[in-house]
Amino acid sequence: MEFASYLAGEKWSDHPSCTHPLLAGLARLVNDHTTDENRQLLAPLIPSVIGLTGDDPRIEVAVALRCATTALPVVAAERQLALAVSVLAAEHVLGELEGRPPGLEPASREALDLVPEAARWARGFRGGVHISRRGFRRYAAPNTVQLAVRGIAQACVTEPDRLLRELLTGAIEDCAAVLRNRPAETAGTPGTAEREIHPVGR
Repeated sequence: MEFASYLAGEKWSDHPSCTHPLLAGLARLVNDHTTDENRQLLAPLIPSVIGLTGDDPRIEVAVALRCATTALPVVAAERQLALAVSVLAAEHVLGELEGRPPGLEPASREALDLVPEAARWARGFRGGVHISRRGFRRYAAPNTVQLAVRGIAQACVTEPDRLLRELLTGAIEDCAAVLRNRPAETAGTPGTAEREIHPVGR
């Protein structure tokens, strides 16, 4: 993120104002958890984060959903429980922001379907817990990002570096889509306008 601040003409910093704090935090975590051998592959993404900032609360939701749905199928079982709750919490906040009934976007439904036990537990847990938009922004979203990145880095997968890079790439695209206020081009991307919403309980 230091190089992003330089390219944006800001003071050298790993917390540049040109990038949304949650997206910048994700970028730092991905960089820190990527091996030295593959870290250079992240460099082409740096210019893409410049200018991706704003006060739209859907940005936090988009980043959190991307992180949770990407990590959920591959992380250890104990992390799956927390990330499944994160998916449901993010969908709840998104529903409030968009003024629609509770439901799941396709990417969220697909991720939860891959971990049925965690999904069942999360639905029971979420039933007794209310999360505010402020609480989601300050606590739930940042915690989801950290849990997802660390979980992927430690997961028993063939190429964790590649998955982390794809996670960051997807989050950048999601943030850009929110700021453009039009659907992302990637199928199943959180925040798309043309999406099928499924009832939560199904």
